[in-house]
Amino acid sequence: MNSARRIGNVVILGGGTAGWMTAAALARTFGDALSVTLLESEEIGTVGVGEATIPTIHWFNQMIGLDEAAFLSATKATFKLGIEFVDWAAPGHRYFHPFGSYGFAFPGVAFYHRWLKAKAEGLNSPLSEFSLAARLAAENRFAKPVGEARSILSTLGYAYHFDAGLYARHLRGLAEAAGVRRVEGKFQSVEQDPTTGFVTAIYTQAGEQLCGDLFIDCSGFRALLIDGVMDASFEDWSHWLPCDRAIAVPCARTGETTPYTRSTARAAGWQWRIPLQHRTGNGYVYASNYLGDDEAASTLLGNLDGEALADPRFLRFTAGTRRRAWVGNVVAIGLASGFLEPLESTSIHLIQSAIAKLLALFPDKDCDPLLADRFNALLNADMDNIKDFLMLHYHATRDKDEPLWQHCREMPLPDSLREREEQYRRSGRLMLGTDELFREASWLAVLNGQGIEATDYNPLADVTDRQTNRAQVQQVADVIARAVPTLPRHDEALARIIGPWS
Repeated sequence: MNSARRIGNVVILGGGTAGWMTAAALARTFGDALSVTLLESEEIGTVGVGEATIPTIHWFNQMIGLDEAAFLSATKATFKLGIEFVDWAAPGHRYFHPFGSYGFAFPGVAFYHRWLKAKAEGLNSPLSEFSLAARLAAENRFAKPVGEARSILSTLGYAYHFDAGLYARHLRGLAEAAGVRRVEGKFQSVEQDPTTGFVTAIYTQAGEQLCGDLFIDCSGFRALLIDGVMDASFEDWSHWLPCDRAIAVPCARTGETTPYTRSTARAAGWQWRIPLQHRTGNGYVYASNYLGDDEAASTLLGNLDGEALADPRFLRFTAGTRRRAWVGNVVAIGLASGFLEPLESTSIHLIQSAIAKLLALFPDKDCDPLLADRFNALLNADMDNIKDFLMLHYHATRDKDEPLWQHCREMPLPDSLREREEQYRRSGRLMLGTDELFREASWLAVLNGQGIEATDYNPLADVTDRQTNRAQVQQVADVIARAVPTLPRHDEALARIIGPWS
């Protein structure tokens, strides 16, 4: 193999979470075999809307060799067992989307089919009673999963809440220690190969030239390379996900921290609550067609747990994606590739997912277009599946008369989502692909939470007789109920790792 074909220099445009996650991953993976340069300016802020994650973040943190205790301390992080949804399905209703799994893995058929059978035969126990994560969250308790399959703790999953700015700073320290060169400055222009159209260098406003073989666009919504240079069009999804504004305000932490994110439906969108060690993050995601900025600010400020710690910060966005996030020798990662609102905390996942795909398909200097096609196809599938999952929350509502919710109930659904809902209603089957981010527990939680219930179950569940099935299903709920009071409260569990912090 001719080593001259190998990429030797990567230039990342933009810092923030996406830029420094990419830099840390490349430095950790390639070591001295790859030179990584990152251009960012202290004068350009980052969006920083999302401070909540999902369990896939463990893969990334482990890949870059991140020490959990140091990470928790540096980013003011807390643990997250799932998301509580308040007033979504209907006013006054709430449900929990837990991480991990429901019940135990009984032989023959998925546990939830055993539950559906028991429910059809008279069991009156809600789905949440069969999730250890949901029950722990309800009591502000926390525990980590264990590998022993016979332990109820093996059914847990967890993620984190953290300060996204502090996370980027922490990653920057790791990346620079691994050899990444940071250049302070603002992007000015590019130099392109006249034959291939590949970017060969970018220039800063100060005139510094940064040459590379591969360029990663982490410039956020500006998409300076993937859009401004490579002309990759943006596919607008606002007809499906109409929220296009957010206002964010941190407030003082009061009382115990909760090991979950809370999402509360409002008249024109929803409000997030994300507990950190040093403060609570709050925001209102809303549709500007149905609500003005001043009213949004008033609503958010009137629904804080504690004293506001800063002035409201407004953000504008459009839900959608670029079907070609990799064009030529430019790869867009993060907001430059598309945006889905943070309702299910997927923003950081999509960054690490793109990084994983880039590493698996890492090109030579010729940037084989088939590799780019595969990258784009996989990222498109991610975006489409997550988009469907978010839409499920919005359209499956009742007794909500505000114009936004009327629009969402009546909007035409993608065939993929409509068919999935219909199949679950008819047969209790969840038609999931092998590579989909959200698995059985997630779809079950939201389908049932939003009021979409199965009318049948897998016939394999009938192999177990009614009495035995009901007894075994009930036993799972009993084991969880006994386990919960024995496990530590969240703040105690966190203190055991990082020491006293409150």
